[in-house]
Amino acid sequence: MSLSDLRVMVVEDHGFQRRMALRLLADAGGGASCAAAAGAAGGVVVRQLPQPPDVLLVDLDMPGMDGVEFIGHVAQRRLARAIALVSALDPAVLKTVQTMARAYGMRVLGGIEKPLTAEKLQSLLESYDASLQFHDDDEPVDITLDEVRAAMLRGELISWFQPQVEFGNGRVVAVEALARLRRSDGQVVRASHFVPLLEREGYAQHLTDSMLEQACRWKRRWDGDGLRLNVSVNVSASTLDDPAAADHYQQIVQDHGVDPADVMLEITEGSLVTDAARGLGVLARLRLKGFGLAIDDFGTGYSSLAQLSQIPFTELKIDQDFVSGASAEPRKRAVVEASLDLARKLRLEVVAEGVETVEDWQMLAEMGCGMAQGYLIAGPVPGDELAEAVARWRRPEH
Repeated sequence: MSLSDLRVMVVEDHGFQRRMALRLLADAGGGASCAAAAGAAGGVVVRQLPQPPDVLLVDLDMPGMDGVEFIGHVAQRRLARAIALVSALDPAVLKTVQTMARAYGMRVLGGIEKPLTAEKLQSLLESYDASLQFHDDDEPVDITLDEVRAAMLRGELISWFQPQVEFGNGRVVAVEALARLRRSDGQVVRASHFVPLLEREGYAQHLTDSMLEQACRWKRRWDGDGLRLNVSVNVSASTLDDPAAADHYQQIVQDHGVDPADVMLEITEGSLVTDAARGLGVLARLRLKGFGLAIDDFGTGYSSLAQLSQIPFTELKIDQDFVSGASAEPRKRAVVEASLDLARKLRLEVVAEGVETVEDWQMLAEMGCGMAQGYLIAGPVPGDELAEAVARWRRPEH
């Protein structure tokens, strides 16, 4: 999308800075622009627009409804496609608000420290297309439990796969299986739009079994084509309450002719082990059977260190919210560095998720990270397109 096509709205209480932002937008060749002097007024204006703005430039420190409250209002009602913060406040505050907006499901382009300049604005707006490239599947999706259940019965819950690459030699060594729902009109819906529905309604076991079975079938097919890869499959923590879970997963992989040692079971940190005694026993038995265990989305929950000390993990996955852009953000970089140091001391392999730029790749390589996963390498693809995705990554001109 060219800058002239972007619809931008400025929410800024300082009259001169608001007018300057509009002038800079016009000079940059931006499309239709509008403005509001405060959060409450901005809420009225944005609801009256014929189309949601592509980008909201929002100041935080405003009278009445401040920028934080305004962003929450916009995010919950999906009144804009993306936001960017323009503020002179502490960068730590800006980072917190960006994280809040992402938690609401909002696309965040970043933060600009005041004063706003033509160069800062140009760089921000030019990042809009890159944001769409990496997160175009985050658009709102209207989906019901009945639709998801029907999709399960029709076999329309499918696995897509995203490669994981070793930093040392750039070799693709594994893939993560990611759930997708394929609608009758051809639209493919990502997991975040339907997995919470399934877990809430007690279908987590069915989903996990389906993803594991599909991953094993594809692995055998890739092995036969000379593409030997390990597979990672997400496991809902609720399934670990079943004492028979370890035997059940072992049976699935063996029925498909796959060695458990070639399978990594990923468990999201924020949902680990509800029944401690039973869950820990299942996890220990999974390790005895040869499965790898990964703590997924590390750093996003509240019990990281306790879980790491109790569970026999073999791999730590650093969440993409910390990895993406870490080369340019000292606080993110510090979290990544601390995670890598902890993993080394615990003798865990590390996968950095959300690697999207050469700069982030180089930073992680210099820090001694083991593996990378992200759009710099390849996005998730159907199983029959994986070989081509791996080939594209291997090409010298990549």
